[in-house]
Amino acid sequence: MKYNLKEIEFGSIREMPLNERPREKLFDKGAESLSDIELLCVILGNGVPGMPVHGISQQILKKIAEEGGLSRQALEGIEGLGAAKVSKLLAAVEFGRRLGGNSRRKLRNSSDAYDILRHYGDRRQEHFIAITLNGALEVVHTHIVSIGLVNRTLVHPREVFIEAIKHMGTSVILAHNHPSGSLEPSSEDIELTDRLKKAGQILGIEVVDHLIFTDENYYSMREGGDMWI
Repeated sequence: MKYNLKEIEFGSIREMPLNERPREKLFDKGAESLSDIELLCVILGNGVPGMPVHGISQQILKKIAEEGGLSRQALEGIEGLGAAKVSKLLAAVEFGRRLGGNSRRKLRNSSDAYDILRHYGDRRQEHFIAITLNGALEVVHTHIVSIGLVNRTLVHPREVFIEAIKHMGTSVILAHNHPSGSLEPSSEDIELTDRLKKAGQILGIEVVDHLIFTDENYYSMREGGDMWI
């Protein structure tokens, strides 16, 4: 099995350059810089004979996509996961839930929003995401609105604003990744942003920005002048 990280293949994490290994990357660049598979590799620590840690992580991500979350029963069916690793994962999920429930991150600028989103940047399909904010510009909810084809995402205002309404949000930040690697907004991106901004005005929910991003960088349509204020 090969470990693929940004199109560079390694037979195991030990074969990777030191600064690209998940744990070292976490210390150097912060946990927010790691992809989902890299975060799982750090939590699990190591693999088992015949199944490297990144292979186990890939199975876990697949199970999450299939079931919409993690349960003990689902994890125990994954090759290479014993009781110790299952307990680590379940504990990490619960700790994250408790921490997230007791603190709300305030966004000061588009870079702060990108830190929350960047782990979606390496996805092969477009993910359209909405971050709901309260009046203090604190994040109260983040959700995936839709997952589209490689170069197209279908977005409806209903799905964009439903969580903002549910969580009594006052504004939203829109975002989607570009699998092509380009950060330039298309005419469709600009048109969609204007349409959603108008819908938000009717609901009393402001669209404050729309980010286009990859796993390495981002573009703010508000800062770039591609959305009317």
